Amino acid sequence: MQEQSERTPGAAVRRGRGRRPADEVRADALAAAGTLLLREGMAAFTMERVAQEAAVSKTTLYKWWSSRGTLALDGYFHAVESTLAFPDTGDIEADLTTQVRAFVRLLTETPAGRVMAELIGQAQTDPDLSAALLEHYSGPRRDLAVQAIRRAQQRGQLRAGIEPQVLVDQLWGACYHRLLLPNLPLTEDFATQLVHNLLHGVADG
Repeated sequence: MQEQSERTPGAAVRRGRGRRPADEVRADALAAAGTLLLREGMAAFTMERVAQEAAVSKTTLYKWWSSRGTLALDGYFHAVESTLAFPDTGDIEADLTTQVRAFVRLLTETPAGRVMAELIGQAQTDPDLSAALLEHYSGPRRDLAVQAIRRAQQRGQLRAGIEPQVLVDQLWGACYHRLLLPNLPLTEDFATQLVHNLLHGVADG
């Protein structure tokens, strides 16, 4: 048996032979996937690389994720989830502004923007990723925003007749538009103006 000091430089660190709890193995895989994805992007993201960095087998990864795209998406969300927490201060304009500005910072100041654009592109030809994107990322995040808007309607801050789903598309859709078609800058000032214009209207008088 090779001693630890004889390990090939750069090789993944091997853990002890004892069987690890499934939750721990999955958490290690997600952490490795998120780190690899944000560091090197989808072009370098493979099941083999994640298995090596997490010290798990490819067979183990395929027990939980049907494709590299679905693993990449879970790894991405695991890496950015805390950054995208939705505030609830009772002031819908302040909460939406805070959240959309945080989303813009994530997309523009970290590798997450490039990775999200790659995931959206990959989803066009990966049905499993497309379904996972809706079920585990965009769907739950949309629900959080819709719930916040409905609470604001109940508080009388927004008109009862406003459709929350459409409002969400107007806000976050505009950000994705500038991410995917970057002919105009995606900035925090843009996010602030977007929320203000949408909530206060753009008609004169």
